[in-house]
Amino acid sequence: MRIKLLVVLLLPLFTLLTSCGGGSNNSEKSAVDQNQPIDNNVQGCTGYCVTADSFLTQADVELIISQAVAEATASQLKATIAVTDRLGNVLAVFRMVDADKFITISSTANTSLAKVTGGLENVNIIPDTMVAISKAVTAAYISSEGNAFTTRTASQIIQENFNPGEDNTPSGPLFGVQFSQLACSDFNLRFNPLGLPSAGPLRSPLGLSADPGGFPLYKAGTPVGAIGVISDGIYGLDKDISGFDLDNDELIALAGSVGFAAPLSRRGDVITIVGKTARFSDAFISDLVSTTSEDFNSINNNIGHLVAVPGYYDGGDGDLAPASDVNRQVLAGVVFGQSGSGIIAADPTIFKDSEGESLDAFIFADVNDNNRFPAQTANDQPGGDANNQLTKIEVQTLLNHAIAIANKSRAQIRQPNGTQARVSVSIVDTQGTILGMARTRDAPVFGSDVSLQKARTAAFFSNTGSLTNAPADALRALPAPIYLDAVAEPVDLTAGLTLLNLPNVNFSNYVSDLQRFLGLNSALESNGSFTAFSDRAGGNLSRPNFPDGPVSGPQGPLSKPSGQWSVFNVGLQSDLIYNSLIQHVAFVLGVVPDVGDNCTGNTGLADAGAFTNDNKIMALANGIQIFPGSVPIYRGDTLVGGIGVSGDGIDQDDMISFLGVHQAGLSLNGSINNAPKAIRADKIELPNQSIRLRYVNCPQAPFLNSDETEVCDGL
Repeated sequence: MRIKLLVVLLLPLFTLLTSCGGGSNNSEKSAVDQNQPIDNNVQGCTGYCVTADSFLTQADVELIISQAVAEATASQLKATIAVTDRLGNVLAVFRMVDADKFITISSTANTSLAKVTGGLENVNIIPDTMVAISKAVTAAYISSEGNAFTTRTASQIIQENFNPGEDNTPSGPLFGVQFSQLACSDFNLRFNPLGLPSAGPLRSPLGLSADPGGFPLYKAGTPVGAIGVISDGIYGLDKDISGFDLDNDELIALAGSVGFAAPLSRRGDVITIVGKTARFSDAFISDLVSTTSEDFNSINNNIGHLVAVPGYYDGGDGDLAPASDVNRQVLAGVVFGQSGSGIIAADPTIFKDSEGESLDAFIFADVNDNNRFPAQTANDQPGGDANNQLTKIEVQTLLNHAIAIANKSRAQIRQPNGTQARVSVSIVDTQGTILGMARTRDAPVFGSDVSLQKARTAAFFSNTGSLTNAPADALRALPAPIYLDAVAEPVDLTAGLTLLNLPNVNFSNYVSDLQRFLGLNSALESNGSFTAFSDRAGGNLSRPNFPDGPVSGPQGPLSKPSGQWSVFNVGLQSDLIYNSLIQHVAFVLGVVPDVGDNCTGNTGLADAGAFTNDNKIMALANGIQIFPGSVPIYRGDTLVGGIGVSGDGIDQDDMISFLGVHQAGLSLNGSINNAPKAIRADKIELPNQSIRLRYVNCPQAPFLNSDETEVCDGL
């Protein structure tokens, strides 16, 4: 029934999508000339270069698209191109005539690797617009004035080995970050009903992308947005970076970025991550075929046209009536960090260090500049006692101490060397309710949602016996992800959607596998073993091999086994949100209502009650995260919440969260603290393993202008 219903609804949409036509025009202008500096290199930008002019104008967006289209045309390619601002507002989506409208997700396409099944692998009804937008949002969200990264950089740092293709090496430092910024998140904002750019950060259709073809865009040394391109029909990643690839998506995006290029001194390829150089682009200006581009007005509604994307872009003039293909227009972006942007300077009388000096902090605000997440007192009952609630003063103290530590810490992945760490910080209670959020100047946008995921993950998995339903019970109650299989090739929705009968997924298995692996039959159970899980510890359990790296090790209990694991099918993390992601795909296709603001408990394509989430886990509303940067917070031996940090290096994230709690506890006369040492996850003696889980890993000499070392030892 579910398949027939979806086919009936999708068929007229498919007919509409395939009815576009167009022509050509010979009006040309230079795309690569002395008036459009390729380098755009501005020295000295460390988060203070934003001005009232730091945004993409309509003319900028039109030029970017025209340059990208010129390269695609010269290479005889058909592309879909998206441009966003730094906050995720979609400023334009342009589809060339005859460009693929449906994209296949695959981690093994065009490789000799065996086909992976399950999760998002081989789903081939993904709208091209979702892919292009996701690439642009990714490049915008992972870049700042101190570091410019692309979706190729993302590909390098999220895979099972770092570097990809090197066996027996640990996983990428941001392993799992692709499942953040989700459309179902309760943190990231949504499309303005009037169709105009608004406060952010906004959501990304498919989370963060690892598919080359997403480039950040800069003006005078500060990021103002990004471009994302899809032309090859595959949403994947680079599985082996030992050589250089000429990727068509990347070439087209590079052409679009001419005149808006990242400063050479900030590009990923001058930044090292754990001693390895980050990749920025395998394509160079010299590889481009096109040296000209037509005026945008001559290509729009001719070579291609601007297309509306439900939930992301309409291209109207601000009224409620949807724009037609003919009169749709590109939009101008929002200035990051200024009034109305959603990220603005915090009140220095509230965000101050122990000496009363301003922390130069920033907050997340609504369109009217009201703080969305001011410090507040919790409303849970930790340990069954409301007196254990985190107070507003404690939450603000936690935020202030974490930001103060970040400000004096040396960033790992930022230029110039010696720059302070730039991060986002989130505090939650035992139910995952947001008690306060803030960020430092110029922190990458992606860390906002991620810091919240981290805080919630630490609190949830440490919350034995404190939830109405213990973590184990909450997980067992979840409906299984219903995996879609590929439809007939070429994409033919009239053939019907099919489901994968295997592999079957049962969330109870994750619980039992975890208990078996830990040797604790009561782990995650009500009144069971009290264990404090940091995200580093939980991440150890979520890797395809334990310990992280050697291929001979067993799979982590929260990971998929060999043959099923991929970056699109990682395990518990992806299964928790899979059905919600599929609902959002169906929404963009015009079939079902949009996904809600909780990513868990979605029934997916169930025979009855499809796309409902009555059993959602409120404590994990925006999903979980499985790379380091969070710890649970305790009052004595009672869990009272979690803190998550994300932005400028995973060891730095670990340290700032751990020391933030410690320093806040000291200033509050010990009212809160880190988990008692005896119950931390690194104290568990794992059966048949000589290696234990890790709790936190702090940098050796982390502070600027200080030779202090081993700052977390003994705490």
